[in-house]
Amino acid sequence: MPELPEVETVRRGLEKKLKNFIVKRVEVCRDSTIAYPINKQDFIEGLQGSILYGWDRRGKYLIGRLKKIKNKKSEFTTIESLNNNGFLVVHLRMTGFFKIVNNSSKPCKHTRIRLFNNKNKELRYIDVRSFGQMWWIKEGLSPSNLIKGLGSLGPEPFSDKFNINYLKKIISNRTKSIKSILLDQTIVAGIGNIYADESLYLAGISPFREARSIKKKELQRLKESIVDVLEKSIGSGGTTFSDFRDLEGENGNFGLETNVYRRTGKECRKCKNLIERKKIAGRSTHWCRKCQK
Repeated sequence: MPELPEVETVRRGLEKKLKNFIVKRVEVCRDSTIAYPINKQDFIEGLQGSILYGWDRRGKYLIGRLKKIKNKKSEFTTIESLNNNGFLVVHLRMTGFFKIVNNSSKPCKHTRIRLFNNKNKELRYIDVRSFGQMWWIKEGLSPSNLIKGLGSLGPEPFSDKFNINYLKKIISNRTKSIKSILLDQTIVAGIGNIYADESLYLAGISPFREARSIKKKELQRLKESIVDVLEKSIGSGGTTFSDFRDLEGENGNFGLETNVYRRTGKECRKCKNLIERKKIAGRSTHWCRKCQK
């Protein structure tokens, strides 16, 4: 599943390549991709005649900001002069990705949603396993209130709220493993299996330790490691081990730089001990027994 760096890579691509995209026509190829409104026609009519003028990210969610075009000719003077038209919220899940098609062509069988502008440029959403979802949240409604997963997210790893005091308070009485804590989206937004493993390795902390056993100095090191790993991955365009693609169809390159994730049986880059793998709460966990205590 795309994690924070992959979703941020997509957000930056959309921001750069799709600035002020006027939605002239919407084609829904798979109804189940639309999570809200329940009626797909409401989704279509809500987006048509709108301009996607900016993109945000919250955890693993993409949030497109919409304005309503005032006339059929799709002409406007400034973005500020237009009325807000709510948000297009997207969760890519396991295999979802966007593709920009400049000269519209026949879509592949995994195409789920197609957005066209007045020049027939297309933003195509493709999802092999069809777990991804989209929401059109009309103006006046709150995405965080309507989308349970979005509303329950913990602080962003890059935010001021994600600090030592917060972490200490969160883990003080937790007997769960520190790995399980990092995977909990209500505690910290956007971290998944890859970056939990990599951050714990960089911090020198065993993923199996009870969260409450982590000392303050270790927490500081862990916080810094999380930020370092995420920033490095974003700089590499995220990680591709199976399905993730950016808007150009390119793989993320961070997978070439991982220290433990998917390196089972290979030598640790620091101590030459062999990387091990074991499941925690049903998730494969990769670590170095010698470097992580």
